[in-house]
Order: sequence, then C-alpha cells, then structure tokens
Amino acid sequence: MNLALFAVTVFVWGTTWLAIAMQLGPVPVLTSIFYRFAFAAALMLPAVLVSGRASRTRPRDHLFIALQGLCLFSLNFVCFYNATRFVPSGLVSVVFSLATLYNAVNARIFFGEPISGRMLVATVFGVGGLVVLFLPSMRAAALGGETLAGLGLAALGTLFFSLGNMVSRRNSAAGVTPITANAFGMAYASVFLAAILAATGTPIVAPPDARYLAALGWLSIFGSIVGFTTYLMLVARIGSGRAAYATVMFPVVALMLSAVWEGYAWTGATVLGLALTVVGNLVAFGALRWPMRRAIAS
Repeated sequence: MNLALFAVTVFVWGTTWLAIAMQLGPVPVLTSIFYRFAFAAALMLPAVLVSGRASRTRPRDHLFIALQGLCLFSLNFVCFYNATRFVPSGLVSVVFSLATLYNAVNARIFFGEPISGRMLVATVFGVGGLVVLFLPSMRAAALGGETLAGLGLAALGTLFFSLGNMVSRRNSAAGVTPITANAFGMAYASVFLAAILAATGTPIVAPPDARYLAALGWLSIFGSIVGFTTYLMLVARIGSGRAAYATVMFPVVALMLSAVWEGYAWTGATVLGLALTVVGNLVAFGALRWPMRRAIAS
C-alpha cells in the first residue's frame, strides 16, 4: 500500500510543475491558485460529506485544518507559481525536493524528534547540488536578480509546505483523516484566497483557452485531490520525514517534462547538481550508508 501511495504521489506531483507553468499568462497568479483549489474543494467536499467518509471533528480541529489549508493550499502555491515566472518549473521542483530536510528540522522543533547525523551529511549534498544547478543561471541572470528571486520564492514555498506537513501530522494524531482535512482545508484555503483577491483588487480573469483549462483540470483533480491525499496518507502512515522522500523523485519527472515542453537544456551541471541533490536525500533517509550514527539532540 505504501509503495502504491508513493508511486502515485511521485507521478502526479512530478507533472504538476509543467501544468503550473502552462497557467502563467493573462490570468493573475492569485486567480489561478484560487481557481485550482475552489474547483478542487467544490468536487471533494460534497463527495466526502455525502459518502459519509468525513471523520468526526471538533471546533479546535477546524482551526488546525484551516492552518493546514493556509500552508499547503495557498501560501506555498503563491510562492511556487511566482517562482516559475523567473526560473524553469523543473528547477523549482528541485528546490522543493529539499522538503526532506525542512521536515527533519521542523519535526525536531515541533515534535522533539532528534536530527540524525545523516541529515548533516545530506544537507551538504543537497545544498551543494542546488549551487551546481543554479550557479550558471545566477551568472547569466539580469541585474534585477530574477533567478535569485525565483530561488528564494521556491525555498519559501517549500517552507510553507513543510509547516503544512507538521500541521497534518497533528491532525492525523487527533483522528482527522487526510481526506477530511484536505476537503475542508481546500475549502478554507479558497475562502482565504478569495479574501486576498478582494483585498488586493486582483481581477477575476476568465480562463483564456483550452490549454489553461486542461492545466486547471489536471492541477485540481490530480495535483490537488489525488496528489495531496496520497501524500498525506503517507505522512500519517510512515511519518513526515520518510513521506517527504517522495520529493526526491519529483525533479526527475519534472526536468524531463521541462526539457520537452519548455526547452530546458540538460547539461553536465544539470546532471551533477541533480545527482548531488538525490544523493543527499538518499543519505537523509537511510538508502545509503554513511559513517555517522549519533543523533544530534540539539
């Protein structure tokens, strides 16, 4: 079961980066994110309630479900969508793969889990891989620093994603199933995004073409409903650290699609940087052995 959840999550989320890039254009970023989760909530919440699959929740639970929606279904995507304006979507997904390291640190902060020595080694590989990947782009970037802006936004979006993982762990421990938390969380996120649209005066622009609608459908149904449900089921079953290991594989799928659809050219630096990032994640979750075995307790 865990392997199936892992495979579905990797495939679905590996493709969403390209779909996000396909939505960039006349429709404002905030509007696109609102469309995505409003559509997903409109499909998922009634289905969960009518089918009787919604778990029991208390008013306090809904506060945390709303917080989960804020982190996983709104603020992180504001960052990710804007990041793809500055750097290829495949490279954004590589930054996202560092969610494994974010989760390890946040699990230490919020749940008291020790950070193993392997995480220090993994950090060296992961950060080193990102430097190799982004250094050519940074050197060629305009004076406005668009590449740095894209990198920063992707990193901030990954932080929100990781914080959402922590809230999801709390919700699962309280008996709130991932399906219930996602259905209500997407609804709360939609309300929050609508409020932001109104506050900022962002226009509600109609979807411009079939390409945009196809991307919206894929992101809402598969990227949101299916992808987040399978991923958070993994978080509940095997923990946030091991579940985030799925992000190791996202860049492989995303960079392949980016090469075909966005003209992203693979170079020796791409291969080396991606390899270092993957090795870092493999070390982090025990797939490769390393000499350090003592846990870092502080």
